[in-house]
Amino acid sequence: MKRDMRGLVLLVVVAVVAFAIGACAGPITTVPTAAQSPQAQATAAPPPSAPPATAVAQPTTAPTQVAQATAAPTQAPSGGPTNPPPTSVGSVIGGRLKTVLDRGKLICGVNGQLAGFSVLESDGSYSGIDAEFCRTLAAALFNDVSKVEYRPLTTQTRFAALQTGEVDVLMRNTTFTLNRNTAVGLEFLPTTFFDGGGILVEKSLNATKLEDLAGATICVLAGTTNEQVLTDTFNALKIQFTPLTFPEANALYKALDEGRCDAATSDKSQLAGQRASLLSKPDNWVIMDATLSKEPLAPAVLQNDAQWANVVRWVIYATWYAEELGINKANVDDKLANGDTNTKRFLGGSGSLGKDMGLAPDAFYRVIKLVGNYGEIFDKTLGPNTKFKVPRGLNTPYTEGGLQYSPPFR
Repeated sequence: MKRDMRGLVLLVVVAVVAFAIGACAGPITTVPTAAQSPQAQATAAPPPSAPPATAVAQPTTAPTQVAQATAAPTQAPSGGPTNPPPTSVGSVIGGRLKTVLDRGKLICGVNGQLAGFSVLESDGSYSGIDAEFCRTLAAALFNDVSKVEYRPLTTQTRFAALQTGEVDVLMRNTTFTLNRNTAVGLEFLPTTFFDGGGILVEKSLNATKLEDLAGATICVLAGTTNEQVLTDTFNALKIQFTPLTFPEANALYKALDEGRCDAATSDKSQLAGQRASLLSKPDNWVIMDATLSKEPLAPAVLQNDAQWANVVRWVIYATWYAEELGINKANVDDKLANGDTNTKRFLGGSGSLGKDMGLAPDAFYRVIKLVGNYGEIFDKTLGPNTKFKVPRGLNTPYTEGGLQYSPPFR
């Protein structure tokens, strides 16, 4: 009997201990684990066997990005050029290019008073190297060099005319500088004339070096790089002088003729042109040997319109490239018919270079046929057979030691 009682007591004790343990620990199924804590859920990767719904959406975008990145090289494999996609970005016409084509003419901002660059002739036409480059654009755009409206601009109004959309392109003997490219917001294109600042003096002064001009009054156009260069150069050399500024060239050279100035400063090519056309006794004046500055004269358009900038850029390059290949107005038809693969592609006989820019396939053929290559343009406007007789200097192909180096047309 005692043995049975001891067994019964033992069973009761075991039951009580088990109940106490269960009450302290709680239900076993609700014990949280580290993997189930809220903090771990925000940072840890989901288990592969049962990924949450939100985790599935994240990796699904990554393969799409990888696919895009690997698909791009198929458009231009390293093995060489391939056919362009059915609709290239360049063939979608918009921006200023569309405006010009819809208008049916180009509005070209020019000087209008600078012989050799752009000047109004008695018959109402414009002559000069800048005017010729306006015509190269009209040839490429319309196959008609008469589709140009020349808009004369002063040094003070030229940038505003471009910024407000009054002109499509500035082709006005304008120096490409950092400030104009950034603060003014201009997109400069290939240099059409590499020039340098100089000084025009009367021969009777016998001035051979800048120091000989101490105390002189020097005429200069207001708002030009020449005005700044004159001040910087003479101040650096500690040469005393008096600048006399003018808003436009005719007034400046009239003052020079009247003896109000002892000398004038501008780009050397401009001094040669104005001496020949505006001074009553041009032979009494000489351009000094000293070069005061670099003056790369380049066309400009507004920034943020890559398609229009490309049209102007590659039309200029076309005049360089044609001269490099020996293509001119006289032989361009023969070159189109019988030239090599590179020549035919350039002139539009094959490929889609013009079309990809939003132009006609034969856009560059038109430029050479209707206007000519760079050498022909230079000789017609500034070269040895003109009254200016400006040497080409740096304005020659790289194959002849010049700075004209066109990218390939392919």
